Amino acid sequence: MAEIKVIIHGALGKMGQTMLEGLSREDDIKVVGAVDIKAREPVVISSRGAVPLNSDLSFLLNNINSDVLVDFSTAQATIPAARLAASHGINLVIGTTGLGDSDIAEIAYLGEKYNIGAVVAPNFALGAVVMIYLCRIAARYFDWAEVVELHHESKADAPSGTSLATVKAMLEEKGKSFSQPDSLRSPSRGELNGGVNIHSIRLPGIMAEQEVIFGAPGQTLRLRHDTVGRECYLPGVLLAVRKVVGMKGLIFGLDKLLGMET
Repeated sequence: MAEIKVIIHGALGKMGQTMLEGLSREDDIKVVGAVDIKAREPVVISSRGAVPLNSDLSFLLNNINSDVLVDFSTAQATIPAARLAASHGINLVIGTTGLGDSDIAEIAYLGEKYNIGAVVAPNFALGAVVMIYLCRIAARYFDWAEVVELHHESKADAPSGTSLATVKAMLEEKGKSFSQPDSLRSPSRGELNGGVNIHSIRLPGIMAEQEVIFGAPGQTLRLRHDTVGRECYLPGVLLAVRKVVGMKGLIFGLDKLLGMET
């Protein structure tokens, strides 16, 4: 099988650096380019040697043959990059958080227009995907739920994309809103979504944590996932990169690639 040629967008960020090093170690994947707005040097070094680095994605797309754009940049940068890559026939794997419904709809449109594959996931950690799957099941049986999500102080969006995706999955499964006491509706209770309050905490010393608490008379159920290292995202991204080259259209959520059904 031919190597899958990958360009990493947002390559100098913490997630981008993790992807650069992790993808470079795979025998069937070759990182052929790296893009970052902060690029000052012509190359960035990976475990397999120097990778061309540029602040201009268009330059790399016009000069380097590639199959997949892996994007871990910012919500503001992702859609312009997706438009450009799609117009060159490049498949998309996007892990950037903070994308809205209109952004997801546009990525789906780009997949159809340019006949490419696209995988967008709010979280590529396999444990987080399993947590959302279990929350979807629990939502059938509990009428009360709240979410506490904790991230490092540099995270740009709140609530997190993972927490929003979790609540969306719970509401889809339940088919109605969760219960909430009328007397406690207050901004201090966090963002309300379908009867579920999402509490966002941003502090140094934390990477990414989420706990979903379901309540019922006389009992609670707590489902929690902790991220202690960014390498946890790599297996999910590798799966997406390998699958997307044979796809057409958009898949949203890693659970679809894992065949998780409730």
